[in-house]
Amino acid sequence: MQAVLIKSPGGPEQIYLGQAPDPEIKDHQVLVKIKAAGVNRADTLQRMGQYPPPPGESEIMGLEMAGEVMEAGPGCERLKPGDKVFGILSGGGYAQYVALDEGLAMPIPEGIEFEQAAGMAEVFLTAYQALFWLGRLQPGENVLIHAGASGVGTAATQLAKQAGARILVTASSHEKLDACHALGADVGINYKQEDFPTRVMEATDNHGADVLVDFIAAPYYQRNLASMALDGRMVMLAFIGGYLAESVDLRPMLGKRITVMGTTLRSRTLDYRVRLSREFTAKYLAKFTTGEIKPVIDSVIPWSDVRAVHERIEANLNVGKIILRIS
Repeated sequence: MQAVLIKSPGGPEQIYLGQAPDPEIKDHQVLVKIKAAGVNRADTLQRMGQYPPPPGESEIMGLEMAGEVMEAGPGCERLKPGDKVFGILSGGGYAQYVALDEGLAMPIPEGIEFEQAAGMAEVFLTAYQALFWLGRLQPGENVLIHAGASGVGTAATQLAKQAGARILVTASSHEKLDACHALGADVGINYKQEDFPTRVMEATDNHGADVLVDFIAAPYYQRNLASMALDGRMVMLAFIGGYLAESVDLRPMLGKRITVMGTTLRSRTLDYRVRLSREFTAKYLAKFTTGEIKPVIDSVIPWSDVRAVHERIEANLNVGKIILRIS
C-alpha cells in the first residue's frame, strides 16, 4: 500500500509518499480503507523523532482516520464490509489501509462526510477525557481552554458549552477568537496582547478557572496557577512551549488546593480507549447529525501535499483540523 513515510527524523522535507506493507488484521480487528486522515501536532513531533509510537504499533504517522470497512476479522460482532467508520489510532493513519480494533471504530454519523469524520476522533475524545474524566467539569463552572482555535480547543469549547460551563479561551489573533466565540466561548483572550491571568480573574469576579486545559506547559505554568480557582483542576495535554518550568512558585498549589494532571491518549490501554470511545459515542455522536456540535475543519489537502500540511500546522496558522485526503 501507499503511505507517508519518514526518511529520517527532522523537518517536513523528511516525509514522502512511499510503499509500506499492507496491515494484517488480528482477532477483533477490522481492515479499513482510509478515505481521509486527521493531522495533529503530535504527528509533527513523531516526524522529528520526539513522539514514537507505543511498542508494537505502526511506525506510520496518523492518530485518527475515517474510511470504509473492507474486512472483519475473527471475533468481530458489530461491523461488516461496507460500514463507514472513524476512530483513533496509535499510528498508521497516513496510509491507504489500517487495522483497527472493532471497539475503537465509531460509526460515521448521518450527514457527516469522510473528510469531516477524519477530524473528529482525536480532538473530541481528547477534549472529552480532559474535561470530564479528568477535569470533572460541572455545569456552571469556569473552564479556561488554551489554544482555543486548535482542533482540541474547538472541540473542548463545544463540549463545555453542551455541559453548561462558562468558557474562557486564549488564542493568538482576533480572527481566531471570533471563531471561538462562534462555537460558544464566553470570554476570548488574545494572549499576545493581554495578560491572561488578569483577564481570567476579571471575567470570573476573582473566582478563577475551575478547570484548565493546557498545551503550552512551561512558559504558562506560573500564570496557570495564578488563573486557577480554589480546588481547581489543571489538565496538561502537551509541552508545546517546553517542559522545563524554572523558578516556579508552587505555593498556589497548596493555597488553592490545585490538582495538576497530565495525559495522552496514545499510550492508554486499549480497554481505556475503547471505553472512552463507547461513552463518547453514546453521549454525543447523535449531536453531530443535529448540528449541536460539529467538526471544525481548517482545510482538506491531498496527501501528496503532506509537507505543506506539516508546515502549516507548525506555523500555527490553522483554525480547527487540517485533513489529508487519501487517494
